Amino acid sequence: MTKKEKLLNTFIPLETFKALMGIDDREDKIACFCLITATLTIEQYCRRKLLRKKHFELIEYTGDLFLPLSEYPVNKILATYSMNNEQRTENNGEIVEPEFFRVIPDCGTEIDMPHAIEFSPALRRYRGLSAFKVIYEAGYITENSEQRTMNKGKKDKSKGDIFGQFHNNEPLYVPADLASACMELAAWNMNRYRGRRIGMTGNIRGAGIQGEHFELAMPENVRLLLEPYRRRVI
Repeated sequence: MTKKEKLLNTFIPLETFKALMGIDDREDKIACFCLITATLTIEQYCRRKLLRKKHFELIEYTGDLFLPLSEYPVNKILATYSMNNEQRTENNGEIVEPEFFRVIPDCGTEIDMPHAIEFSPALRRYRGLSAFKVIYEAGYITENSEQRTMNKGKKDKSKGDIFGQFHNNEPLYVPADLASACMELAAWNMNRYRGRRIGMTGNIRGAGIQGEHFELAMPENVRLLLEPYRRRVI
């Protein structure tokens, strides 16, 4: 992976896009722009962050120890804290050890569905408990086929703890249909820019009426590919 690709936060590598489009380094700038735009458009359409990021969540405690997380799929829980009202004001808290929580489904699962964190009933003894702070990584990563082969079989096979949490740190790669949607949308945008069809498409000829109109923000085939990834609430 080149230095430029490492700086791009997109669903497919720059070199893969260039190879499929049959373009060279002279069009790097527009290729990067199209890939970034396509990635942001897809995340906005799906109403969720799909690429791997670190998230900080403060979740209110109302008596239920089964708490949904905003982003998914969850790859790794970095830290959890229990907090009372005073600690929330000071942005502080007591660390919750891994044996006192689990993630459902397990961290690192390839199932694209909302995740939740379930805490042990033992935490109800914590006086004045009002919230949990959860720091975690969620989303997919982009790697080329060579890196995927090198990393194959390197997942962490650490044992589960007494509360049933199993830490599976195998990277979750961008699924093929999600990568295809990004490719299709980035290529569609590049063809629009090459043809100088940005924003306005020109005249409509039909039913004796002529006028200007705006292009669709996304082709229908891309929408169909993205349907499985639109935010779901369970």
